[in-house]
Amino acid sequence: MKKHIPNTITCCNLMSGCIAVWWAFQGHYKMALLFIIVGAIFDFFDGMTARLLHVSSPIGKELDSLADDITFGFAPSAIVFSFLKSIYDSVGQQCLSPLELPLIPLGGIASLVFIMAAFSALRLAKFNLDERQAMGFIGLPTPANALFWGSLIVGAGDWLRTLPYGTGLILLGVAISCYLLIAEIPMFALKFKTWGWKGNEIKYIFIISCIPLLLFLGISGLAAIIAWYIILSVFTTKRNKTN
Repeated sequence: MKKHIPNTITCCNLMSGCIAVWWAFQGHYKMALLFIIVGAIFDFFDGMTARLLHVSSPIGKELDSLADDITFGFAPSAIVFSFLKSIYDSVGQQCLSPLELPLIPLGGIASLVFIMAAFSALRLAKFNLDERQAMGFIGLPTPANALFWGSLIVGAGDWLRTLPYGTGLILLGVAISCYLLIAEIPMFALKFKTWGWKGNEIKYIFIISCIPLLLFLGISGLAAIIAWYIILSVFTTKRNKTN
């Protein structure tokens, strides 16, 4: 019986992702983000439960990747798609600027935005085969990418609507996300072998700096935290190469 517990938790992650997609297509981005976060919690506990119960299995690994692509690949893509569609619906067929051209036709948005789900799947497949990612990541983790887009649309959506080139910036951001998901860029994980300062400087700096970002920026602070995480990871990589 206990061997089914981790897979059950993984399926809860998958169902959370499906619910997030539904809310995203309804235009309720806060609820979509909430269920992405719920999925992330299930994703954290399924692996932990499998290790505690000593019931890790190949099927669990594959199921986990499938669930992650729904919750952290398809769901954030659906949020961005729905947000861009709402902009399209508000302006009709009028092209606001050269960077708004992808709005016409609407199918152009889908082909550009949902590619993020495909790159998320590719990143998850690489993660399953890459033995270098025991204590860190190579490329941007899919949960971080999902939280970035969900919190950005929820926290800064109104501001993005007012930007003359808002649509173009979002599409550019999606392209950058796709690159970061599969890039050969080492990124630190919040895993501690010891609790001392030495050797964990970057992790503690990151954790401490997250507090004011959340306090001052609210929900959009999550997006700022993910951006800060990427910057710190790149900085750490360059420093290690220099040393």
